[in-house]
Amino acid sequence: MKKAIKIDSYNRKILATLHLQADLTNVELAEKVNLSPSACFQRVKSLKEAGYFRTFHADVDLEQICEHVLAYIEFTLSDNSAHQVRKFTSVIDQIPELMDCMQLSGDVDFISLSCFPNIKALNDVCNQLSSDANLAIKRIETRIVLNRTKWFLGYPLEKLKWLESE
Repeated sequence: MKKAIKIDSYNRKILATLHLQADLTNVELAEKVNLSPSACFQRVKSLKEAGYFRTFHADVDLEQICEHVLAYIEFTLSDNSAHQVRKFTSVIDQIPELMDCMQLSGDVDFISLSCFPNIKALNDVCNQLSSDANLAIKRIETRIVLNRTKWFLGYPLEKLKWLESE
């Protein structure tokens, strides 16, 4: 079990800062959050061990480096039993082009943000999924992204209510 830690004002500053600038050195981060480098390092280590950080990554500009097709894929299942949902999500988890998948309320059961090298590859995966009777997919709809007018991989942390406070 992960050790729970208190999210005080320093830990909030660390989380909010690294959330947007994960490439900062420890010294740079310590300066931004007004801590000594050793205290900052220990706090970041504790936050990592407690599971507050899932990953650290760089937001690359796909437009500059490769051809690609971004699409939202909507899945409607004919069976929403827990067992069937687990089957569906276990298959989705194995397809790296489906980068994010969320279960929804309403007339669509799941939506996935996806990135494929081309339309054919997108279509092939959709055909593969829809032809698998074990997945109970009733309908797949794709929505090709024509233009990204806003792109932000983070969260509006400054607008959200923190669960723990000082």
